[in-house]
Amino acid sequence: MAYDRDLANRIRELLAGESVVEKAMFGGLAFLLNGNMSVAASGQGGLLVRSDPDDQSVLDEPGVSPMEMRGREMKGWLRVTADAVESDAAMARWVRHAVSYAKTLPPK
Repeated sequence: MAYDRDLANRIRELLAGESVVEKAMFGGLAFLLNGNMSVAASGQGGLLVRSDPDDQSVLDEPGVSPMEMRGREMKGWLRVTADAVESDAAMARWVRHAVSYAKTLPPK
C-alpha cells in the first residue's frame, strides 16, 4: 500500500517554516529534521510519529499504538491511525509532538 498523498500534504503544510528533508522510507514518506525522522505518512495508512520512548502515556490516546517492525515493538515510535488525525487540530497536535521530540535529538 502506498502512503496517502493527501496526508503527506497535510504534514508538509504543518511543517512549513521548519528545515525538513522528505525521504521515501518504509513504503511511506518521512520528514526528517536535522537528519532524524520526526513524522511520516505511513505506507500502511496513518502516521508514524517519533516520541519520547520513556513517555508511555501517549499510548492511552485513541488510535495510537506502538510501532512494530518485523514483529518487534520499536521504542520511541508510534503508529497513529488515519481516523485519529482526521481533524486538523489532531493532525497538528501529533505533528508538533513528533517535531518537538525530534528537536531534542542530536543532528545526524
